[in-house]
Amino acid sequence: MPSGRERNRQRAIARHARVKPWGELPRGLTPSQGVFLIDKDQGVTSHDVVGALRRLGATRQVGHAGTLDPMATGLLVVATGRATKLIQYLVGADKTYEARICLGVGSDTDDADGELRAASPPQASGADVDRALEALTGEIMQVPATVSALKVDGKRAHDLARSGQKVELEARPVRVERFERTSQVEPGVVDVAGAEVPVLEFDVVVTASAGTYVRALARDVGIMLGTEAHLTRLRRTDIGSWNVADAVTVADLKRVVEAGGELAPMSIAQVCRRVFPVVEVTEAEARALGNGIFVDMRKPVSVGSRMERWPAAAFTGEVPVALVSPRAGKLKPDLQLGETTSVPS
Repeated sequence: MPSGRERNRQRAIARHARVKPWGELPRGLTPSQGVFLIDKDQGVTSHDVVGALRRLGATRQVGHAGTLDPMATGLLVVATGRATKLIQYLVGADKTYEARICLGVGSDTDDADGELRAASPPQASGADVDRALEALTGEIMQVPATVSALKVDGKRAHDLARSGQKVELEARPVRVERFERTSQVEPGVVDVAGAEVPVLEFDVVVTASAGTYVRALARDVGIMLGTEAHLTRLRRTDIGSWNVADAVTVADLKRVVEAGGELAPMSIAQVCRRVFPVVEVTEAEARALGNGIFVDMRKPVSVGSRMERWPAAAFTGEVPVALVSPRAGKLKPDLQLGETTSVPS
């Protein structure tokens, strides 16, 4: 059996060999720094999008705030340059999805990309489905999807599953704010190994805390209704206050670079004012924070979309200085935002 390093190398070769929907990408000339809202294409990984932004944005510093499965489309928040420092604060936002669930056929990945298997014929009404969705709303314990990026004894669960090993993940608490049916329950058929299997399908909308697997919710709906189920469609529409309507595709960014233009992400200042509470500091205090020195406590002048009071973003005028939080009656710098050189000395 190949080693873990060799399997990673083989997957990397296969990933680069796949034809991406955006085709060959030009290399940007100006290093990018900021946050992009990307509408991810179906059939590509979040890592594929990161790779595309590395090339288009002419930078090695790229990260994203929340993985989307290859089958899924929709909103992916991608940071470049110094803005990657903010990723750790962006990953915890609630997320909203539109999805379609198929009852009567299971999958080893809990979605349509996996190996499908026929299950007990579904016999659920709309009212039955609604009761199952309601039972999975609120604070629940969820066993994550087996094919996931979670680690088991230091190894990714999906790597263990694909190598034929049995993977048992522990249930963990998640919060499902909304899990509602948005269409009629419709009969249909799905091809499973050449045989037509009768199914029931319906659309849902899900708003849930970070770390919730919508695939696992679909799986558990099937179990509650005496059969199996999987996702046939998944689209992420919202992350915190950001909406996919404001996103661009990788192909959109490609056209900008091909035309000789520069990419225009949200700046660190724009992101901080939108996401974090803001405190105002003087130029002298900005220099102190830049040197790791605490400054006097003060109240934020605005409320961020994270709905948490701290950390706050310290600004001098329009220049973001640092993320700060209370310590011993003062404000301590948690994260330097790297733009203090713009503050006059």
